[in-house]
Amino acid sequence: MLKKKGFTLIELMIVVAIIGILAAIAIPKFAQMLEKSREGATKGNLAAMRSAVTIYYSEKEGTWPGDLTTSFTSYLYPIPPAKATPLGNVATINATGGVPAAAGTGWAYVTDTTSTFAGNVFANSTGTDTKGSSFTTY
Repeated sequence: MLKKKGFTLIELMIVVAIIGILAAIAIPKFAQMLEKSREGATKGNLAAMRSAVTIYYSEKEGTWPGDLTTSFTSYLYPIPPAKATPLGNVATINATGGVPAAAGTGWAYVTDTTSTFAGNVFANSTGTDTKGSSFTTY
């Protein structure tokens, strides 16, 4: 008599249950890793924008750009997006008089030349990242 080799139904069900448990543990960690990478990209893009604004300031001999959309494009084009989820993954720039005081999207650029934050670029939200830090502290 020929004996067939293979897995029993119980063995297959146990394997499927173990894979399901591992997936239930891994998926939330994967989502958190994705958000951390978006926050890292936001920090990198913010550093690039701040560097471009500083170069503009030094080349124009102490004059901050009036806005970051028209005459600024030769220094940084295109404007990179604020990739963190609470910031909307958009490249919009909101002119402001100081540090953002509410939740928003995109970037905030301080155009008030009398402000101590004149010429600074911020992530435009008082929301917090995965570590609990406010986006305005970036």
